[in-house]
Amino acid sequence: MNAGETQRAPWIVGVSGASGTPYAAAVLRALLDAGESVDLVVSRASRLTLLDETGISFRDAHWRDDLREWLSRGADGKPDTFDVDLTSVWHWGAGDLAAGPSSGSYPSKGMLIVPASTACVAGVALGLSKDLLQRAASVVLKERRPLVVAVRETPLNGQTLRHLVTLDDAGASVVPASPGFYAGATHIQDLVDFVAGRVLDAAGVRHRLYRRWKGELGGSRPE
Repeated sequence: MNAGETQRAPWIVGVSGASGTPYAAAVLRALLDAGESVDLVVSRASRLTLLDETGISFRDAHWRDDLREWLSRGADGKPDTFDVDLTSVWHWGAGDLAAGPSSGSYPSKGMLIVPASTACVAGVALGLSKDLLQRAASVVLKERRPLVVAVRETPLNGQTLRHLVTLDDAGASVVPASPGFYAGATHIQDLVDFVAGRVLDAAGVRHRLYRRWKGELGGSRPE
C-alpha cells in the first residue's frame, strides 16, 4: 500500500440457506449506496434458495453478472428495479477456507449474516467453521468486531434459542427478520427494507431504508 492510500476495510456479508434472499439484496444495495466496500460469501445452500425464490443461478465463475441480476430486482421479483454498481464488491467462494475473511489479520469492519438459517446459527454458535461463512463469523467474533445475525425461521425451538443466546453472549447482535408496520409500509419492498434497515442499524451503518419512529401516533399513515 502506497503512502496516503486508505486500507480497504469491507463489511463481510454472508448469505445462508434460509428463505429471505430479498433481505440480503436490500442489505447489499444499502451498503453500496452508503459507499461501503463489501466482501460477499454465498453459501451452497443459499444458492438453492436463491434459485427457488428468484430463478437466478449464482455461479462462482459468473458471480458478478448473477449478482447484478439479483440486486437489480425488487422484492416483488420485478427486474431492473434498481441500478447497482458492483465496483466495491469482492466475492469469495463458500468452500475457500484460505480466503481473506478466514484470517483475523484480514481487515474488515465486521460481518452481517442475512438471512441466517438455524443451521448457520448452530454452526457459528458451536464454532464449527465448516465453510467460509461460518469461519468468517468465528473470526469476527474472536477479533471483537461487530457480527449481526438476521435469523429467519419460525417457530424457533429451544436448541436454536440457546444457540442465539450463545451468540448474544459472545457479542453478536441477533436481529430476527421481523418487519415492523409502524413505518407505513405499502409495498412488499417496504417490509423487506425495514428488516434490512434494522440489520444496518445494528451494524452502525447509516441508511434511509425506512421511516423512523418520531413519537407521533399516526405517523405511519401514508402521506
